[in-house]
Amino acid sequence: MVIDGLPGGGAEKTVLTLSQGLVGMGHQVSVFSLRRVCDYEIPEGVDYQVILDTCKKPWRKLTELSRRAALLDSTVEQAQKKGNFDLIFSHLHKTDRIVAHTKSIPREKLWYCVHGMFSFSYLQHRHGFSRWLKRKKIQSVYQNSNVVAVSQAVLQDITTGFDITLTKQTVIHNPFDIDGIHLRAKEPCEMADQDYLIHVGRFHEHKRHDRLINAYALSEIQAPLVLMGSGSEERVADIKAMAAAAGVADRVIIKSFVPNPYPWIANARMLLLSSDCEGFGNVLVEALICQTPAVSTRCPGGPAEILTEGLARGLSGMTAQELANTMLDIYNNPPIIDSTKIESYSIGAICQQYLSLAAEER
Repeated sequence: MVIDGLPGGGAEKTVLTLSQGLVGMGHQVSVFSLRRVCDYEIPEGVDYQVILDTCKKPWRKLTELSRRAALLDSTVEQAQKKGNFDLIFSHLHKTDRIVAHTKSIPREKLWYCVHGMFSFSYLQHRHGFSRWLKRKKIQSVYQNSNVVAVSQAVLQDITTGFDITLTKQTVIHNPFDIDGIHLRAKEPCEMADQDYLIHVGRFHEHKRHDRLINAYALSEIQAPLVLMGSGSEERVADIKAMAAAAGVADRVIIKSFVPNPYPWIANARMLLLSSDCEGFGNVLVEALICQTPAVSTRCPGGPAEILTEGLARGLSGMTAQELANTMLDIYNNPPIIDSTKIESYSIGAICQQYLSLAAEER
């Protein structure tokens, strides 16, 4: 597993969950981090190495990709003296750009794991030459490569949206430690004895707290809305101002992200997602594992692949009024959550899908 770093985030968490699962199944796993940052505990038994770029020269940006690729090559060559890797996975676009410049990684064993909707994250605010150039750069990394996409929507985005032909492609959803989440969800929660709604996610514009707060006001649901996440002081002040403008400041509770959000999710009446785009939507699966009904905008990405059949009632249009209508419906008539379907997201099931990629190479 190669990744740019391990700050708190969905892709980073996925890397470590996969690594933990594979080690538990008896496989040897190395995680190569291209920065020292790590906000998670490294699972026992995982070979974790940091590959630091210490170049301080003024022109370091111009040579960054080839220089960092050479450092990664050296680490891979050293590691493979003990035996060749069966599979190599690169996670996140910055990492992929570096890995694409490596010389010692066999391309038939390399899979790029794409976690997001590139057309949204990289092209949305670009125009003209800047947009054309970014498209070309993305094409140069992934053309004729192997790709694991975290959702069907992500796979379609990178192939159709960027006119990229892949050598091999597959969709594998993110893994979840279902038993671990159940256990941690039983820990105390200070609001366990009252109704409340919850949104768990970064305080970032892409999460569209403005849409959520306006929808909450329009729904006239009186249960408090808990916004749990992390972000700048300026962004938190903006969210408070949004709540005040919508007339719901007295019912909106802003709480810093906690290492274990599961008691908060498990005790909530409903979990909400109001994003413009979600590559997968980890928090929706976490809510379902906790038997908490979920409502999400039907945004580009994974939510529509998670909230299916009876749970699809929790998908709303993209306007605040449509989101408010769906919130009110689910609040008053929560769907039945079939726990047997959640098993498809278990570490064991997902790791088997990853291992099958090695079997194809034999």
